[in-house]
Amino acid sequence: MAEPQNVVVNRKARHDYFIEETVEAGVVLTGSEVKSLREGHCNLVDSFARITRGEAFVTNLHISPYDPAHRDNHEPTRSRKLLLHRLEIDRLEGKLKLKG
Repeated sequence: MAEPQNVVVNRKARHDYFIEETVEAGVVLTGSEVKSLREGHCNLVDSFARITRGEAFVTNLHISPYDPAHRDNHEPTRSRKLLLHRLEIDRLEGKLKLKG
């Protein structure tokens, strides 16, 4: 089986910020978003994660529309749910409350 590869990496974030910890998460996507990502049409600038009602979401993640799916295309900057284990979400939420 092939080695999994990163679709998008935010190198500028590692330059501009001190990253204490990284978390690997899945993202809920539609079909046209998957095809657009495979073509490399994604921008992480100004995107961030937020925990709302016990669920994690990424906001302002820009995935460009997939041209052949013209009618059934997605909104480029919609909020997308992150797939994390409950314990990871609770731990991150606890850190946010602790630091403010």
